[in-house]
Order: sequence, then C-alpha cells, then structure tokens
Amino acid sequence: MKIAGIYSFNDGREVVEKNYPKLIAEIKEAIASIDEEKHKTKVSEEKTMVGELLYDPKTLNKAFKADFKRIEGWKPVRVKAEYSIKYYEAGYKAKAMNKGAFREMDFVKEGLGVEVQFGKYAFMVYNVCAKMTIFKNLGHIKAGVEIVPMKAFVEQMSSGVSYFEQFVWDLEARGVSNIDIPVMILGIAADWEKTPVQNLPEQIIERSQEIVPTTGYPDKAK
Repeated sequence: MKIAGIYSFNDGREVVEKNYPKLIAEIKEAIASIDEEKHKTKVSEEKTMVGELLYDPKTLNKAFKADFKRIEGWKPVRVKAEYSIKYYEAGYKAKAMNKGAFREMDFVKEGLGVEVQFGKYAFMVYNVCAKMTIFKNLGHIKAGVEIVPMKAFVEQMSSGVSYFEQFVWDLEARGVSNIDIPVMILGIAADWEKTPVQNLPEQIIERSQEIVPTTGYPDKAK
C-alpha cells in the first residue's frame, strides 16, 4: 500500500516529522509492506457490483495490527474507564454500570500514538478530537498519527467506510481547539502496480491468446 494524502492537523505533520523521524519511518514501512490484494476477498452483494471482489476492511485492519506488532516497541495502550453517577438527577435509578469499560489506543511508542481506522466516519472524528486528547491528558502520548483510506480505495471496499477527503473537510471546517494535540493524518491507497500482468490467471491469458493469437494477426481478406 502507499500513502496518497497527508493532512497536518494542529501542525501534526511538522511535529511528528521533527520529533519522531524514526517512528514515522517505521509507520511508512508498515504501510508499504501490506499487500492489499490479499484482502480482496469479499464477494459483493450490492446491486451495482454483484459478484465483484471487494477489499475487506476487517482483514486489512488485522494486517496493520500484525505489521505494527512485528516492529519492536509498538504496543496497544488500554485505560480503565470508570463511569460516574454523580451527575444523575435526583430520583433516577439505573442498573449497575459495566465495570469492564475501557478505552484503547491501537499503538503507542515513545509518546506517539497511532490509530488505524477502517470504520465509520464518527470513529475517525472521535479518534482525533477526543481519544487522542484523552490519552495525552493521561500522560500516554504527546502527538498522534491517524491512518485512514482514500475515497477511491473505499469505493472498492465491502462496507460503508469513511475516507480521508471527507475527514479532512470536516476537520478544516471545525478548526483547531486549544485542547487538540498535533495529529498527522495519512490517507492510504492501493498500490495497483503490485499486480504485474504476467501474474494474471492462466485462463485469462489463454483467452486473450484466442482473441489475439501470439503468432500475429490473421491475414486480411483479399
């Protein structure tokens, strides 16, 4: 896969490239090492694409997690979330709260947090505008990197995933708050050149030879 877009939220690109050059190199390595064609496994049931193979965002997400685990030092960070009841109105009673609630960041290393998001739009906004600020306040990170797909890539996925261009528009329209942390947002795309022509299935090659014989074109009618 390749990086096709970069958005600097609250000077995120400048901060990350200046303070974490080794870590951003590792992130780029992880992205480049993923062969997206291995995850083109979902058969479409949509009316306009029935039977077509689409990318599976769930297995792509798993591939990213496997790649980061392979690089030394990148680990998920989980914090316990204890929900308060002190703001309930008088007379309101609720069932016991879930004591196993938590918040988790995909990967953290040396103060840099990374989130990989192949999900709905709301999760992308939450990651940058809430979760990363929370983890900064708790002392786990100082800056962040959010990895999201480009629109052209999403159009070939099996579910309604949000995309880089939409995400960036909303962040620019929202603006930066004084509690936001620097976040470098990477838009990723499929690397089409990874599938050379000679690796096409044999039946396709045989069929193409029937249409255009390898011995040359038939003589023109005299």
